[in-house]
Amino acid sequence: MSTELTEERVLAAYEALGSGDPAIIGQYWDADMTWLAAGDGRVSGVHKGIDGFLGFMKTMGEVTGGSLAMERTGLLVGEDIAVVLTHNTAHRADDPSVTLSIDEVHYLRWRDGKIVEGKGAMFGDGTGEFSRFVG
Repeated sequence: MSTELTEERVLAAYEALGSGDPAIIGQYWDADMTWLAAGDGRVSGVHKGIDGFLGFMKTMGEVTGGSLAMERTGLLVGEDIAVVLTHNTAHRADDPSVTLSIDEVHYLRWRDGKIVEGKGAMFGDGTGEFSRFVG
C-alpha cells in the first residue's frame, strides 16, 4: 500500500493523537514505531511501539496537567520524511510557576502512509529546559 505523504496527512496524524481513538491513531502511527525524546529527564529516551509512545504522551499530559500546547511554526514534507517545527509551552501540574517555553523540531519517517520513526529535538537550551521541566 502506498499513500502519498502530504501536509494534510502529517497534520491529520497529529489530530489523530488528540482523538484518543486507537483505530484512528493506527491509520497514521505504525504499531511498531519508535520515538526518541531528547534530553535526560524521566521521559527522555527511546519509546518503542505505539503503546510506548502513547505512554510517553500520557506522562507528558500528567506532568503538565494537560497544559502542553504545541504551536506549529513550520512544516516540510518530502517523499517519506516530514519535519514539523513547533513552539511548545506548558506549566507543571504540581507547580504552575514552573513553565516550559521551547522551540522543537519533530523528524518523522514514514512508510506505507504511517509514521515508523519519530525524533524530537530542541533548539538552543531547549533540551536542558525540557529535562529540568519534566524532572
